[in-house]
Amino acid sequence: MIGDILQPTHLLFVLVVALLVLGPKRLPEAGRALGRGIRDFRSAISGEEDHHSAISAETPAPPPAATPASTAATPASTAAAPQPDAPSTDATDEPLEQPSEIAHPMG
Repeated sequence: MIGDILQPTHLLFVLVVALLVLGPKRLPEAGRALGRGIRDFRSAISGEEDHHSAISAETPAPPPAATPASTAATPASTAAAPQPDAPSTDATDEPLEQPSEIAHPMG
């Protein structure tokens, strides 16, 4: 059954239909997107991506080198930053409306 799908005449038919639907300009873009999707799927299945993210999380980034000019500017910039007096209240703090009759179970 699956061997019938991979016959050259069937593949040629699928390519002709794809060319007619997508056109000659978008067909290479669709092929690249399909290839990227297959590659991402395979890497997700094998867990390769999780392995790379675990390695990068274990390796700490080197601390930036402090220069005298940057350390002198840091206290001044933090002192000039305005501090909020009180937390603002949003409209989301208001209670929600009571449920309508539709929400009650029929009994």
